[in-house]
This record gives sequence, structure tokens and C-alpha cells, in this order.
Amino acid sequence: MDHERKIMMCLVLAVICSSVLGQEWTADVVKSIDALVGSCVVLPCTVSHPGTYLSTSRLRGIWHRKDKSNEIFYHEDSTQILDSFKGRTRLLGNLGQNNCTLEIVQVKDHDNGPFCFRIELVRKDTNQPTTEKYSFVEKCADVTMIHDKPQLKLGPIKTATQGKPYTLTCSVHHTCPSHFPQIKWSRERKDDDITEVHKHIHSGVWEAESILSFVPEEKDDESELTCTATFNGGIKSEAKFTLNVKRQQNYNHIIIPAVAVTATAVIFGLFCVLMVKKYKKRIQELQSQDGSMWNRMSRLSRRIRPGASGPTRSDQRSIWSRFSRRPQRNEHDLSPNNANSCGGQKINKPHFPSPKSQQKSNNYKQDLDDNDDYMNTADLNIYGNV
Repeated sequence: MDHERKIMMCLVLAVICSSVLGQEWTADVVKSIDALVGSCVVLPCTVSHPGTYLSTSRLRGIWHRKDKSNEIFYHEDSTQILDSFKGRTRLLGNLGQNNCTLEIVQVKDHDNGPFCFRIELVRKDTNQPTTEKYSFVEKCADVTMIHDKPQLKLGPIKTATQGKPYTLTCSVHHTCPSHFPQIKWSRERKDDDITEVHKHIHSGVWEAESILSFVPEEKDDESELTCTATFNGGIKSEAKFTLNVKRQQNYNHIIIPAVAVTATAVIFGLFCVLMVKKYKKRIQELQSQDGSMWNRMSRLSRRIRPGASGPTRSDQRSIWSRFSRRPQRNEHDLSPNNANSCGGQKINKPHFPSPKSQQKSNNYKQDLDDNDDYMNTADLNIYGNV
């Protein structure tokens, strides 16, 4: 009786364990994902099981084709992997931590799958598989091959302002988080700040982002910025952007010309003042040196003015002395034999009266006229005697 009871209890436990192990093992694999040919792709996968913790050494993960389980894409024993996938696949996750993620590098056109995951329990001592194997063929990953380079996204596209911080972002989506694309800027100066951010978008799609922050200068206007992303396998994609820099509002274009004109006017004015002072001083010196000439000119101007008084006695003397001068003799007259003679006849020289014998007159003009008449008469007498 006791023996039968023990047998019944063992059968119940076996049924319970078998039910638990067979129904509770699950796997979650991405259904569809894009892969850049020549680069890499990561197929996210998680697995769960009932019961207590199982170490990685007790678990074995295998990736195979959906309809042909013997065509293996990944196995810890590389001899069992298809030749076209050898050296190109590996498990990124830790099965003991329920991570069964698969990485494929150097993606080729035929790497389209579908890729299915299977887990096996192995004996701890011999590492041989047991009868407990769980394949999740209802959840396999389809891979779409992408030949075109991924498009980079630049933003926000806006006008920069001189002297104010400016931020520009370059981002790209990818499906290989194990090898993030390397993003570089054509402008990487000492004072520039570059920040890299990696974000999981959804279902194995990631985003690599590079944020460039700098302070634009006037010389940066109309400059071209280039963002280049290098993917695993050496594939490159780039995007270009022309930066427009708005100059700060200032009045230098007004102030500088105004200051220049004002300074020129001041300098020219000072030069003119110095020149005027110099010439005034020179005129004063000339006037002080030629004072007698100015005095004579002023006296002469008083003489010729109507109603002005006649010449002084000294002036009259100088006039009479000019009229009383003897005419010059020629060489014939100066000879001793011909003295006071002309053809043997004596010449009566006219006698000019002395100014002292003439009565002084206050009418200066009348005296000059009388003297002229007298001179004419004398000349007639001289030529009459001849």
C-alpha cells in the first residue's frame, strides 16, 4: 500500500513538472528588423523559464532556420554552424540572465532568415544536452536587407546670431547597438562642445545623436558644416548644412565715419587758425619795418585830395631845384675852344630867376603853371639864339 502510494506521488510530481517545464518556457524575439548590408545587425531576444535560477552553464542557446532546424546560424560549437555564417554570429546576452540576443556582422544579402531561437538544458557535469529542449518557431525574426546608406537628420535648422550660443544636432537610426555609428563634424574647434547620445527607439531600432554647441563668429557666415556617420564595416553617410550668421545690431558703421569726419574737421580748423596767426604776425613785422613808406604814402594821399593844403616850403624848394638845373652839355660844348660859342658867336644863356627872388604864393598850382610858361619862353629864346 505504501509502495503504491509512493508511485502515485512520483507520477503526479512528474506530470506537474512536465507541465510546468513545457508550458512556461517562453521567448520574445523581434519580428522584423532592417539590416544594412556590409554592416551589422542585432536581433533582440529574451527568454524566461519557470522555477529557480538556472546558471548559464546549464543552458545552451541555438539560432536556426525556421523550417530547417538543422541549418544553424549560431551554436557554441562552431563546427555545427553553416559555413556562410561561421565567424559572423555571436550571442550578446547572458542566458542565465534571460538574454538571448544575437549579433550578425558583415551582413550579406542572403542573411534574411527567418531566425528562430531554441534553448536546451545540459548536464552540469558532462555538458551533454538533456531531453529538455524548447524551440520557439512561432516567434522568429525576419531581416530586411538595406543597401542604401541611412539618411542623417540635421536640426534644428535656424539662423545663428553672432556672439550667441548655437546648437546643432546630427542623428541617425540604426539596428546595431553593439557597434554604434561614429558621428564626426567638419567643425571641431577647441572651444566647441560635442555631446553623444544613444537612445533605444523601439523593437531593436536605435538612434545615435551628436550635439554640437558653439558660439558663431562673423567669419562663420555662409560656412558649410558637414556631419559624417561611419557605420560598422566602414560605411559612411553624411549631411551638409550652410550656416547663416546674423550680425549683432551696432552703430559702428555710423559712429566710426562720424568720428573720422569730426577729427578731420578739428585738425583742419586748428591748421587754419595757426596759419592765420602766422600770417598776421608776418604782416605786423612788415608794417613795423616799412613804417616810413606807409607814412609817405599817407602824406601823398593827403596832397592829392581836393581842398588839401599846398606843399610845404621844403617841398617847393625841391621842385624849384629840379627846374633850375642846367641842361647837360654835349662833347662839343665841353671843349675849351667852343665854350660859350656856336660858330664863333657867343650864346646868351637864359637866366633862371632864383626861387628866393620870387614872391611866395599860397597857390601851389598857379605857381607851377607860371613856371611852365617861363620854361617854354626860355626854350624859345634858346632856340631863337641858335
